[in-house]
Amino acid sequence: MDLGIEGRRAAVAAGSAGLGLATAQALVNEGAQVAICGRDPERLAAAVASLGSAAVGIQADMSTAEGAQGFARAAAEALGGHIQILLANAGGPPPGVATATSVEQYRSALELNCLSTIALALEAVPAMREEGWGRILAITSIGARQPIAFLAASTAARVATTAFIKNLATEVAIDGVTANTIQPGTHRTARNADLSAEQSAELLQSIPAGKLGNATDFGSVAAFLCSDMANFVCGASIIVDGGASRGLQ
Repeated sequence: MDLGIEGRRAAVAAGSAGLGLATAQALVNEGAQVAICGRDPERLAAAVASLGSAAVGIQADMSTAEGAQGFARAAAEALGGHIQILLANAGGPPPGVATATSVEQYRSALELNCLSTIALALEAVPAMREEGWGRILAITSIGARQPIAFLAASTAARVATTAFIKNLATEVAIDGVTANTIQPGTHRTARNADLSAEQSAELLQSIPAGKLGNATDFGSVAAFLCSDMANFVCGASIIVDGGASRGLQ
């Protein structure tokens, strides 16, 4: 299937590993020119090497709005033109229940998972609107749909991000720009490689599909949402979780 994004310029935040890297690979496979970022220079270099000549790496930290804005600007410069596809992504905050999470920890989570997304979008949107084409996709979590008790800070930040993207979508849709979120459940990535057999078994019991998600499959769904064909998908939150979320909305 041709997604119609060959030659498009894409910036993938936190794209040196996990679901970010899988999405970057899916975009490269469709002919996009991709800039990824990461904090670890060695891991970033390895990720770029795996993606091939269509990718460039930029060392950047998504834990601050300034770092996110800097990545967006550096990506546009490295790709030789404004960003046309933006994937907002960042690592997850430390675990903790609502009453055991400090105000400072909530603030850090909002900076990492919400304000960085806002900074990226505000940097990229003006040129997208001027061109009349653009795709903004934020990786959040099924925690934005149903609370995850031990990830209170993450849940709060992901919900705030979802609200921002929804508001943004209503504003930019008229200009040919879509803004959506994609909500992953548990996928088989390096982050989950150290789970014990007991933890893995418990996770599997919560997933009707009976398996962890495949990062490559996730990347394919994300790439579709960035495609020409997805021009009428705007303001949506797409679940990719093997049926784990139980809510009707």
